[in-house]
Amino acid sequence: MPPKKSGGAKGATKGKSEDESKGASKEKKGGTAVKVRHILCEKQTKVLEALEKLKGGVKFPEVAAQYSEDKARQGGDLGWMTRGSMVGPFQDAAFSLPVSTVNSPVYTDPPIKTKFGYHIIMVEGKK
Repeated sequence: MPPKKSGGAKGATKGKSEDESKGASKEKKGGTAVKVRHILCEKQTKVLEALEKLKGGVKFPEVAAQYSEDKARQGGDLGWMTRGSMVGPFQDAAFSLPVSTVNSPVYTDPPIKTKFGYHIIMVEGKK
C-alpha cells in the first residue's frame, strides 16, 4: 500500500501565514502607539517662551510644569497614546518624531497648532 498523504498541514500553515502577514501590515505604519510629553499653551507668545527655555537647556518636564496649561502639567507626560486618539496635526507630529529623552529631547520646533492651542511635543517611546 502507498503511504498516506496528510493534506491538513498545508492548509493550516497557509492560513497561519496569512494571519501573520495581516498583523505585520498594521505594524508597518510607523507603530500604533507613542509615549508622548507635551507643553500646551493657548497663546503663541507663551509657547515660544517655553521653547526658548528648552533651547537654553532647561529639562522638558521642568518647562512643562511651568508653562503647560493642561492636565499634563506633571512634566507634560501624556503617557501612551494610540494612533487615532489624537488630533490630526498633533498625531502627525508625534509619529514623525524620533524617540528621545527628557535629558536630550527632540521636540517640535516650531510648535504645532491645533484647536487646543500650541504644542511642543516630544516622544519617549514607540510601539
